[in-house]
Amino acid sequence: QVQLVESGGGLVQAGGSLRLSCAASGRTFSGYAMGWFRQRPGKSREFVAAINWSGGTTRSKDSLKDRFTISRDNTKNTVYLQMNSLKPEDTAVYYCAADETPEISLRYDYWGQGIQVTVSS
Repeated sequence: QVQLVESGGGLVQAGGSLRLSCAASGRTFSGYAMGWFRQRPGKSREFVAAINWSGGTTRSKDSLKDRFTISRDNTKNTVYLQMNSLKPEDTAVYYCAADETPEISLRYDYWGQGIQVTVSS
């Protein structure tokens, strides 16, 4: 079992930035692909970004790739989501996810509890 805990969310004004962190514990982290998802009010959960085990390959939702960047530090068992130029439409609960497969895939085995990001106008 893997535990994932998100942090770094909160309230920010439009145009501001936040960096979300996801700390993994319970199992080895470095061999896992990781992803970020979000669920906006009244909508289903959607893909945001993913990163393979080494950090050498990333994928992002096309509409977000100019503003959001995923990265990881395997020495700290942590994956990050840097969010810049935030808009009110980015308000959502953001979820960290882990896949035991080292390369990016469509399924995830473990999920964090989610963290609220609220962007005010």
